[in-house]
Amino acid sequence: MGKKLSIDDAAEELRTGRLSPPELLSELVCTNTALRRASRRLSQLYDDAVAPTGLKATQVGLLTQIAALREGGHPWPTLQSLAERLAVSISALTHALRPLVRDGLVELVPDEHDGRTKHAMLTSSGEHRMHEALVHWADANQRVEVVLGPSAAALRTLADDVASPEFLEAYEARRSLKD
Repeated sequence: MGKKLSIDDAAEELRTGRLSPPELLSELVCTNTALRRASRRLSQLYDDAVAPTGLKATQVGLLTQIAALREGGHPWPTLQSLAERLAVSISALTHALRPLVRDGLVELVPDEHDGRTKHAMLTSSGEHRMHEALVHWADANQRVEVVLGPSAAALRTLADDVASPEFLEAYEARRSLKD
């Protein structure tokens, strides 16, 4: 593989036929591809770690987000607030919740003032399974921290920046996040 292409050079390479689309993709500097590859690797490690609980890492993350939004005596989170926190659509969230509801770990409870609004509530079984999974999660997380060293904190900060509403605003405005 040669030097990585900039976005400006990509159209020219395709137009002139010097590189095929697959060759071009392998030569592009692509943040999405790199992050998705890294995310798949980490997801597999965390999935393997929590497998004894019968959960996937994404499900553990979802359970902990429900619990986190409940902290401090707040009501159980609405699906809308949970989707916003996770940066996913409501349909993706309801799809992800389906097996947790089926297995009795989460209940969807209608809002007392607006029946169209639903709240995600952990059941006692859901809280127990989440705590069990977090023991395994913590071990995997510690191992990742050791492997990455100081880069782990920088990686988390960068990921939080990318997931932020400010990033989306900067992207849409075609400006730097730091402006």
